[in-house]
Amino acid sequence: MEKDEIEKLKAIKRLTSNCLNTLKPVEDKSGIYNLKIRVYDYFELASIIRNLLKLCIVALDQDGAEVPITLKNQSIDVGLILGIALQLLPSDEFELLNEIRILFPADSRNEDENIIKE
Repeated sequence: MEKDEIEKLKAIKRLTSNCLNTLKPVEDKSGIYNLKIRVYDYFELASIIRNLLKLCIVALDQDGAEVPITLKNQSIDVGLILGIALQLLPSDEFELLNEIRILFPADSRNEDENIIKE
């Protein structure tokens, strides 16, 4: 292995230890991961669940798209749902992908493919 390749592998190892933080493996090593969602309190958690359910109700019945009148608050807090979606975006992992792309520019990938074919 060339010195440059070894340095790139070391860089990838360092980057992955710093950037792969969104998913945390479950301790029983079953291949399942945990993901944290930050909420202020139980009330906000209940509000998130309530809004997700209302959004699903509307999505299931697109023709008559309305939340049941038996619910006190029929409006859907789309901002709250989008806030959760933002928390689910693995921004550190996107940074890792960008750093790997910098380490392995498109021109060098084409050269590696040519070496493998030979």
